[in-house]
Amino acid sequence: MKAHVLSGIDRIDTVAHLLEGKRVGLMTNPTGIDHNINSSIDVIAKRFNLTALYAVEHGIRGDIQAGEHVENCVDEATGVMVYSAYGKNSHFNEEMLDAFDVLVFDIQDVGARFYTYMYSMAYALEACNRAGKAMIVLDRINPLGGVKTCGTIHDRRFASFVGDYEIPTQHGLTIGEMALYVKDFLGLDRVELTVVPVEGWKRSMRLDETDLPWVAPSPNCATLDAATAYIGTCVFEGTNVSEGRGTTQPFQVIGAPFLDGPKLAERANAHKLPGVHFRPTSFCPTFSKHQGAMCHGVQVHVTDVEAVNMFEAGLVLLDEVRALAGDKFEFLYYGIEVEGETVNSYFLDKLLGTDDYRLGKKATQELIAAHKPGVEAFKKDSAKYRLYD
Repeated sequence: MKAHVLSGIDRIDTVAHLLEGKRVGLMTNPTGIDHNINSSIDVIAKRFNLTALYAVEHGIRGDIQAGEHVENCVDEATGVMVYSAYGKNSHFNEEMLDAFDVLVFDIQDVGARFYTYMYSMAYALEACNRAGKAMIVLDRINPLGGVKTCGTIHDRRFASFVGDYEIPTQHGLTIGEMALYVKDFLGLDRVELTVVPVEGWKRSMRLDETDLPWVAPSPNCATLDAATAYIGTCVFEGTNVSEGRGTTQPFQVIGAPFLDGPKLAERANAHKLPGVHFRPTSFCPTFSKHQGAMCHGVQVHVTDVEAVNMFEAGLVLLDEVRALAGDKFEFLYYGIEVEGETVNSYFLDKLLGTDDYRLGKKATQELIAAHKPGVEAFKKDSAKYRLYD
């Protein structure tokens, strides 16, 4: 029997007194739905004075691919102005701030440090703090469960929209708990933050152990299996190896035209990592890296979600990819201006929150061991923000 769980939007009556008679702004996307699969936009527009919508990465209706520009527009269903809170206005300009009295946030997170919705929420918190306005986070469960933490602790020298706040790769918090953490971490003492907790969830539960509907939080995270693999295989975004974008299994298939799938699978499986198996596969991406080219590599099969350390599995797989590919392998970078000079900024460093791996200062197991005390400390220190047992 799956647990009956109500999300924050299902319990909006508990904060109705904070919304009635106010101009309400709503930051959401397609994952903002109640238990009956009604859009949070519709739920709030019917009951309160909805005056503005705020779109994060992928847009208010989830129809924009990763990294693509999100434009201001008018929502056809409600006639409400939609402001882009992604890109140059991610920290909210004055026009965006002036459009509401209370800001409501309702988006499903996936429990990974590099997922951008957490930072959209945090930037909104900063904006409300700057303006002395209230913010309400309608909480949603962590779909990967709220127990497991792993990975690296992010060094703020590598802070970006895919990593910040000295948290682990897999942090184990809900989006509401993360809001409480970030508020304290950044010392935001002017914003009045209210978190509406979910009901019926225990930290040990993954989403598929509940009766909550799954809505893809982004175009390339279509399933819970993809979200699980993402903790480890997102590192391939920082390389010239495909992470499966442009296929039906992003983050579950990893490959490139210059790899040998069976050899890669053999080498990766030789590590005998618990809870995961690598199967040889080939695929042809319809967009993104190696578009239209046959790629060879592996599909990541998580065989035991309790036993697997997906962060470790992702880095071990990256080790073997590098060993097989030789000089055909590349870390991706882009140029940024620093004091008038162009400096190469490596995307992998931002994802890992450190350059120790890329520079060869620490091998995979050394990196994991070096960050383990920090991960355990975060788990202990973040306990005061946990709203659920």
